[in-house]
Amino acid sequence: MKNKILSIQHLKKSYHDKKSEIKALEDITFDVYDKEFISIVGPSGCGKSTILSILSMLEKKSGGMFHLKENITIGYMLQQDSLFFWRTILDNCLIGLEVTKKLNDESKQYVLDLLKTYGLYEFKDKYPASLSGGMRQRVG
Repeated sequence: MKNKILSIQHLKKSYHDKKSEIKALEDITFDVYDKEFISIVGPSGCGKSTILSILSMLEKKSGGMFHLKENITIGYMLQQDSLFFWRTILDNCLIGLEVTKKLNDESKQYVLDLLKTYGLYEFKDKYPASLSGGMRQRVG
């Protein structure tokens, strides 16, 4: 028997302003079972991130329900990166090492190698505004 770890039933989310209501999600229902790998795919604005935000308790649902099995953790990378616009790509990548006082020649070289691996090395001296959204996500 399959072990259900997540059940979503008739999930809804609406956003309101003074003049209108925008339905971000309407009647979303699915289950996820142990050891399954799923993807949520759809066009921009269809509610993929909204589902994840609700499951992560970052947003409140407007209707429906979901149940997570105990000891299950949900995490995901937010769409909005947290890069500092005044720091170069390399400097943004090094900030964690700087703050934890672990920046040295070896750790800096490791970061430079990662930038090469992810196709970002040639942009290391650029600023976040010059990168595409996907590139900014990789830097983040």
